[in-house]
Amino acid sequence: MQNVDSCSPGRRSAIELSVCAADCADALGSGDVAVLATPRVLALAEQAAVRALGDCLPEDKTSVGSWAELEHLHPSNIGETVTAEAVLMGVHGRRLEFSITVRSGDVDIAHCRHRRIIVNRSRFDKDAPRPQLSPGSEGSATAS
Repeated sequence: MQNVDSCSPGRRSAIELSVCAADCADALGSGDVAVLATPRVLALAEQAAVRALGDCLPEDKTSVGSWAELEHLHPSNIGETVTAEAVLMGVHGRRLEFSITVRSGDVDIAHCRHRRIIVNRSRFDKDAPRPQLSPGSEGSATAS
């Protein structure tokens, strides 16, 4: 069991994003419109969760995302500022449970429930599988 006594429920953090073209569905390939992409919303939610943990984990530990449920409610346009606020709701051994709300002004853009798992930093990095890419395939995807 890892010592996570300082990781108590109620820890919170917020992170802002000014939506740019690179954050949009048409740029990320998750759609064909120039509005904030759902995968980018999820990444912002995870960033807020990581930031909420701050320095509560020992140096030899880190957390990795293991599960998320996201409801993307409203579109956000280029130039709009959105804020993701994460709240640590529960600590269950190595499992950390977060509730995250993404807002633009007073409008809820998305709701997310997110789970992170505490891992040994060096062991996780060493054991993490490395994808084998063929030459020239870095970062490419082909639709069939």
